Amino acid sequence: MSIDVHVIATSSLGDHSYLATDGQVAVVVDPQRDVDRVLALAGRVGARITHVVETHVHNDYVSGGLELARLTGAQYGFAAADRPPFPHLPLADGDVVEVSPELRLRVLATPGHTFHHLSYVLEGADGVRGVFTGGSLLFGTTGRTDLLGAEHADTLAREQHASVRKLSDLLPGGAAVWPTHGFGSFCSATQASGDDSTIERERRVNPALHLAEDEFVSRTLAGLDAYPAYYAHMGVINLHGPDPVDLRRPPGITPGELRARLEAGEWVVDLRHRTAYAEAHLTGTVSLGLDGPMATWLGWLIDRGAPLTLIGETPEQVADAQRELVRIGVDRVAAAATGTPRRLADDPAQVRELRTATFAGLAAALAGDVPAGLPAPDVILDVRLGNEWDAAHLDGAVHVPLPELAARAGEIPAGTVWVHCGSGYRATAAASLLARTGREVVLVNDAFDRAASAGLAMAA
Repeated sequence: MSIDVHVIATSSLGDHSYLATDGQVAVVVDPQRDVDRVLALAGRVGARITHVVETHVHNDYVSGGLELARLTGAQYGFAAADRPPFPHLPLADGDVVEVSPELRLRVLATPGHTFHHLSYVLEGADGVRGVFTGGSLLFGTTGRTDLLGAEHADTLAREQHASVRKLSDLLPGGAAVWPTHGFGSFCSATQASGDDSTIERERRVNPALHLAEDEFVSRTLAGLDAYPAYYAHMGVINLHGPDPVDLRRPPGITPGELRARLEAGEWVVDLRHRTAYAEAHLTGTVSLGLDGPMATWLGWLIDRGAPLTLIGETPEQVADAQRELVRIGVDRVAAAATGTPRRLADDPAQVRELRTATFAGLAAALAGDVPAGLPAPDVILDVRLGNEWDAAHLDGAVHVPLPELAARAGEIPAGTVWVHCGSGYRATAAASLLARTGREVVLVNDAFDRAASAGLAMAA
């Protein structure tokens, strides 16, 4: 009987969940909160979920493990040392989870990403198939070690180094590596590389398996950048037990009510692509399109519990946004509306455009040849994160990372702001936030790697 491992990707958060099955029963590893996806997959492959296991208490999303166990009657494996208050199967180093005669998990303690982190070696009748590594061994990197507080980062980095070497020492080179994080997640210490991996590949490319402990620790800690503010809430929710998810559509809202919310300064998020937002949007709305990591940036920027209204072109956009948001514990959306900005406007004067340019246009403007219809730049604002700025930035630019924009808006010099990021997504969000404060803004909707070839002077 063969064992199949199915990936359930959540690309918006940079995470993978897994369903491993022998064709009859299945174990699920690190499920996201919207467990209907997992149940649908189990139905398609004809497997009954008998076990759910967590590699660690997640800091970047609300787990669906407890709810999935409730719905299926599965045993819920959790690190015994975490001592959660809900019913669970306590697991520790050396334990074996017998999913079926053909499928079992061998538990390995791999602290580093968290103190009580576990990895699960998947074994079949023919031996080791692979290992579910959670936030320990990632593709070409490791999980970050500062999420439990900067004061623990050094200790956990040393444990992470030892844990990765433990996995390498105990497992055969052909064993597949199945991490939860590292596909764009802020839980990764550095950017992960590749779409799949094995222990043998990691022995060749992973710094943790080449660097001595002290050098690994110093490099890991030096490379850590900011992570989303909502992470502070995820571990608490997961350790105490998340509530069941509710994906019912939010209450509808009239154009007059929508205008009142905007005039009150509430968060009204436009879910459309940034090009559509630039062409026409309601004054005061914030652009966070579903084509990018909307939930990550919204969860990072908004005050937790603040009233939130979603607007999109279709009901499906609103539903997709809700699904993204419940994954980070934003369970209540105050209202929602669908349609074009002109249909949602209570007054035609509410509809505005956001002027855009490219890096070539910015270079021309700085040379005195301002593109038609655009104001000359008084300020060039870079809203990328610190590591991106340190790697390379425009000479003369002002740096205020997007998560700090609200608190530091007063530091931005007066005049027209031309704002950019790495691709245009974050810059659009920043431009919309600045416009809410009355600033005159031009969005540089372009890829940063084209800035130098456009003739802009670079600094590093």
